[in-house]
Amino acid sequence: MSGLNETNNESYRYLRSVGNNWQFDVEDVHPKMISRLYKRFDTFDLDCDGKMEMDEILYWPDRMRQLVNATDEQVEKMRNACYKFFLNKGVDPVNGLVRENWVESNRVFAEAERERERRGEPSMIGLLSDAYYDVLDDDGDGTVDVDELKTMMKAFDVPQEAAYTFFEKADTDKSGKLERPELIHLFRKFWMEPYDPQWDGVYAHKY
Repeated sequence: MSGLNETNNESYRYLRSVGNNWQFDVEDVHPKMISRLYKRFDTFDLDCDGKMEMDEILYWPDRMRQLVNATDEQVEKMRNACYKFFLNKGVDPVNGLVRENWVESNRVFAEAERERERRGEPSMIGLLSDAYYDVLDDDGDGTVDVDELKTMMKAFDVPQEAAYTFFEKADTDKSGKLERPELIHLFRKFWMEPYDPQWDGVYAHKY
């Protein structure tokens, strides 16, 4: 029996509110995707207690203040985006999210994102990406280059060499710059869609 439902998870609540009865089945998730997701959980679980807390989530936008000259307004925008994104990912502001529910939380979030896309509603991935993109776009040209991407990798405790592997996969038009849709597209492919080995090296094999 699933430990998550519309009474304790924002994504299930959203899906049920629009008549979508999708339900998690662990058999539908590739073992390598499960491993990838748990590695991600462990990055966010700063005190290693098996629970992801909202305070741990909000540590990451605060890191951007240290890495770039982010303004208070930009940091607050990132904090708000992280809060809303991870609330929909299943991190309860009071009770957090335990590790054993993390994979299900990610899969129901992915389904909720697909439902929002079908309905023409704003994407949570887009919300988070835009908040970081605005800070990373250091020269204000509306794109992100490799050096700016390195800052993002460092901010999320990912090896900086991942900037090159991520960039190579994301730069689909080979312009030498990443536009917002390219970032979001690769993020979706790596974290949200069914496991595909072609994306394994995107984060320099950290995940």
